[in-house]
Parts: sequence; structure tokens; C-alpha cells
Amino acid sequence: MEPPSPRPGLAGRVGRARPAATVAMTVKARELRAAGHDVVAFTIGEPDFATPRHAIEAAYRAALAGDTKYPPQDGTRALKEAVQRQFRRDHGLDYALDEILVSNGAKQVLFNALMATVNDGDEVIIPVPCWAAYTLMTEVVGGVPVTVTCPQNNGFRLRPEDVEAAITPRSKWLLLNYPNNPTGAVASREETAAIAEVLLRHPQLWVMSDDMYEHLIYTDRHHETLAEVEPRLRDRTLTVSGVSKTYAMTGWRIGFAGGPRDLIRAMVSMQGHIAAGVSTVGQAAEAAAIDGPQDLVAERAAIYRKRRDFVVAALDACPGIACHEPEGAFYVFPNIAGCLGKTTAGGRLLQTDADFAMALLEERHVALVQGSAFGMSPYVRISYATDDVSLAKGMERIAAFTHGLR
Repeated sequence: MEPPSPRPGLAGRVGRARPAATVAMTVKARELRAAGHDVVAFTIGEPDFATPRHAIEAAYRAALAGDTKYPPQDGTRALKEAVQRQFRRDHGLDYALDEILVSNGAKQVLFNALMATVNDGDEVIIPVPCWAAYTLMTEVVGGVPVTVTCPQNNGFRLRPEDVEAAITPRSKWLLLNYPNNPTGAVASREETAAIAEVLLRHPQLWVMSDDMYEHLIYTDRHHETLAEVEPRLRDRTLTVSGVSKTYAMTGWRIGFAGGPRDLIRAMVSMQGHIAAGVSTVGQAAEAAAIDGPQDLVAERAAIYRKRRDFVVAALDACPGIACHEPEGAFYVFPNIAGCLGKTTAGGRLLQTDADFAMALLEERHVALVQGSAFGMSPYVRISYATDDVSLAKGMERIAAFTHGLR
């Protein structure tokens, strides 16, 4: 049954469009800052680095040259050719230009795909823990999220037998995300191949591979995306990436995807009705980032790795917290089970990870996000895509908070 509208005159889907906890915690942190408090925020996955100068200069040149008119709905030819080269360079994937779509961030790529394919009641299989937007977007378009647990004792990675068990006649998509948000898990080629074997037995299932963090890996392992590992799945796999995390370009709002021509065509149609196209100067900046010098990618990944090592060690030293070491992205997802059932120095009983997150924010002014927002408790997510001073200050406050539990 369609849920009731929040108020007369509004569509039922408005009631399904629940706010993300990540955004809610960020807003609360901003409110505390506005009230004069020194808040350390670990809520948003936003690099603290600057956008590469050559990308900014490319946008500037494009604007001066008059590249400020309506763009093609699917992306400029220059950027699509750059994306084409990146897919070849990083994964050996060859996509024709009409098999590539550029969107307003990778999030719109995902939304376009769901809008173009999901009918009411269709199921989207989502491994958890996951970025909350996957389940929220699925619900908005009328789909049913079917979550599959990726346990910590398997490194937060998806097991093929669990995928098999989740597939039903209503299954439309499987959504993969490696390196993973929020856990930082990275799948090996062998693990991806095992998932592919399951998918080959279920030809009705589309696969969405969200590779947004593909260049942020801290082992000698290279991210191998599904269509690269199993070419027989190429014609039903949508491979998604962008520049937000790799090149610190979150505000430019540019994402892209490669996939089967008929799916891309349908997604372009959805995008045409939602946004018409993507900023031309932003596309010029992205093309420059993709085609330009890549040294900074490895340099920044090395910095993230040092931050990861510091944060993992600091959290493991806190009573009641156990922190799994992530292999990629820029998040840690520590288990806080040992803190639950205790009372804070401010007198608050911690019964859930949401209680932990709120008490930490209000009593010690550290903002993070409860694991339940990502589909798994009792955990919290901490983004270490921030400066070293803030990381040190935040870890000190978390330590003081946990040492004060009784």
C-alpha cells in the first residue's frame, strides 16, 4: 500500500524520501558550531584536499571560451572521451560513447538507473553495511531494498551464498560497492569472480558496481570491477565512478557510468527530465582531472593510509571499542559493543549506537554517524578525510568519552 502523504497535496513518495542520518548528524554539528562550540566533525566523506589546479584552470578556460551553453544531456564529447580512456586505462573496459553517461555526481547516476528500471515492488539486493542512499533511493522509486549482511568476520565482504539466497523472481538489481562505504572493505578478484558465478545463473538480474573509491586502496591490491573480472556480465553491469573522492571534487558534482547501450539510453531519458544536463565548466574540469597528471592520486592515498593507521590505533586504545582495519576508502567502522549498557559522564545510558553518537556529540562535541544508519549495529562510522589536527583532537575526545563510561 502507498504510504500516506505527509500532508494533503503532497505525493506519497515524499513520505518515502527519508533524510539520511549522515546529513542529520552534520546539521546537528553545524548547529552546535553556530552556538559557539568547538565541534570536530567526522560525518561527511569529503576530502580536505584542494581540487587539482589544472582542473580548475580548465574550467576557467572553458568559461572564457564561451563553453557556457546548454550541454548535451548525456555529457560533452570531450568528457565522455576522457571517461572512455579512463575505463580502458584502469580496467581494460571498452565502452562506446553512447554507452557512457555523465551525471550530476555519481548519486544521480544511481538514481537515473533505478528510475529507469525499477517498478513498484521490484527488489534491489543491497549488501550491508552500505551507504544509506542505496536503500533510501530504492524506496523513493517504489522498489524494495533486500539487505544482505556482510559480517565483520568475513572482512565486511559479500559472500556468494548470501547473494544466492537473496535472489527472488522480483529481484531487479544487485548493488556492489568496493572499496566500501562505510567499512573500507576491498574485494579480491577471486571474491568478485565467485559473486559473478552466482550472477551468471540469474540472467534477469542487473548489477550496479559503485566504484567511487576505486583509487583509494592501501594494499598492493588493484580494484578489479565486476565487468572486468567477468566479461560475460558486461551487458548487464552498470559501472559507476566519478571524481569526487579521487580528485577532491565533491562540489563540482560530476559522476559517470559505463553500461549497456539500452540501459544508458533509458538513463539519459530520465536525466533529461530531472536535470537536462551537467555543468559544462564542471565537465571541462573533470576531463582535465582524468587526463592530467595522476601523481597526486598516489600521494593523497598515502596520506589517507597514514591517517587510517593513526585512527585505528587510537580507537583500539579506547575501552569498549574494537576497530577493524579498512583496506580502502577513507572510513573506519569500529564496533562499540563494549560501550553499550554503560552510562556517560553526563549521565546518559547508552543502549544503542545512535545513543553513543548523540551523547558523544552533545557531551564531547565530536560528530560521527551511528552504524544503524548503514544497516549494521553496534558500530559507528568515522570519516578520516580531514586534517591531522582535527583527527588528533577528535581521537582525544573519543578516548576521554569512553574512559568516562561507567
